[in-house]
Amino acid sequence: MSPRKPSTKDLTKEMIINEAHKQFITKDFHQVSMRSIAKELGCSHGAIYYHFKNKAEIFYAILGDYFSELNNILDENMNGPEDHSTKLMNVFVGYMAFGLNHQSQYELMFIMRDSEIDGLSQEAANLSYEKFAQSVQSLSNTELSISDIHSSFIALHGFVAHYRHYVKNYEEAKEAVDVHAKFLIKALTYRE
Repeated sequence: MSPRKPSTKDLTKEMIINEAHKQFITKDFHQVSMRSIAKELGCSHGAIYYHFKNKAEIFYAILGDYFSELNNILDENMNGPEDHSTKLMNVFVGYMAFGLNHQSQYELMFIMRDSEIDGLSQEAANLSYEKFAQSVQSLSNTELSISDIHSSFIALHGFVAHYRHYVKNYEEAKEAVDVHAKFLIKALTYRE
């Protein structure tokens, strides 16, 4: 006897997002379809359209959760009891740790490009970057230029992009993460 298919009423957004998330991690964006998600959930693809108007909307819901998690890491580090220098170190380490601990998600957030979803994902990425930039500026002992902050972000991104797939998680690169974060802080505090 085969398991009962969830009806439109039984099917939840969370179920759809969880299944879509699994597929987006293992397949290219274009290989995932409403039908493939429905097939794995054992429901009709029409039942999924009841909750989401298209695949891009599902993808954006998934990305929103990732960006929220990254933004929470920034908030936690900004609100800690440490001095500004330690908080800045924690912001840099937290960013790299997130990227290395969530490599598939990081790729979806910052590396994967597709015209169907770029507008949506870029909006979330820009808001997250704004939060990052404000955090770095507020923790700096000197007034930083926009290019200084952007360069530090690109350096963090480059670090994560370089180490992804070479390490399983942050713990395997902890020493290199700390060295890189210290280097960035030194570069931001050095003034001609």
